[in-house]
Amino acid sequence: MAIFRGAGVAIVTPMKEDGSISYESFAALIEDQIIHHTDAIIVCGTSGEAPTLEDDEHLEAISFCVRQVGGRVPVIAGTGSNNTDHAVMMSREAEKAGADAVLLVTPYYNKATQQGLIAHFTTIAKAIHIPCILYNVPTRTGVNILPETAVYLGTTVENIVAIKEASGNISQAAKLARLAEGVLDIYSGNDDQIVPICSLGGIGVISVLSNVAPQKTHDLVQACLDGNYREARKIQLAALPLVDALFSEVNPIPVKAALNLMGRQVGKPRLPLTEMEASHQETLKQAMKEFGCLS
Repeated sequence: MAIFRGAGVAIVTPMKEDGSISYESFAALIEDQIIHHTDAIIVCGTSGEAPTLEDDEHLEAISFCVRQVGGRVPVIAGTGSNNTDHAVMMSREAEKAGADAVLLVTPYYNKATQQGLIAHFTTIAKAIHIPCILYNVPTRTGVNILPETAVYLGTTVENIVAIKEASGNISQAAKLARLAEGVLDIYSGNDDQIVPICSLGGIGVISVLSNVAPQKTHDLVQACLDGNYREARKIQLAALPLVDALFSEVNPIPVKAALNLMGRQVGKPRLPLTEMEASHQETLKQAMKEFGCLS
């Protein structure tokens, strides 16, 4: 059974002026997502600035999200690491906190062979009881989960049940879909490829766009799931200028800027990420207006 079907938001971690987590703003973001029919909350992932969260605040953010959501939608916790033992510890703690599943990014910097990926993900998954979603994003980690590797993991490890496919390579995604049918659920990891991935059998997206346009992102995926690809294509194409603006600088710089423009008070990113350049902000603002996110 799928962890979720539809649009899951890769939610940002809002910060106060002093750089600490703003739980008041976090609660408001979560409520806005649920009101606008987001199908899952993915906390402490790339968009949530997991690499700069200390372990205690990382785990507190997960616990807070679980409590705030209160079982209304699944909560998926980012617990991946390039240190297998650390990922095991974080995944166990996320399970204790009540997360419904974990999102496991490929090991970055030290990277790994395909056999190393199998050993890494198998070790983490077997240390917990909740479902695991593999996260393939080679542009950020420098390592690619080959379709054969993903399917081997889904076949041999009971609680590895899905993959967030963000390679950007539609040919690879198509091969993955052919091999993974009945073994792994596939979520698009790129907001500009929701329709293509769903047309290949994907069941949703783990989305940055949903931070600023949760209802439209949900509607886009739902149209795909309903087989209404004419409507889905219409929304997907209309969203492209905003998606481009949201990735004009490294994520989550632009999405935090967008949320601040909307009055969400999420603060600035932690270093080494910086605030968005003024010229890019103007493009972002215009794209938000065109897509109906900003008046």
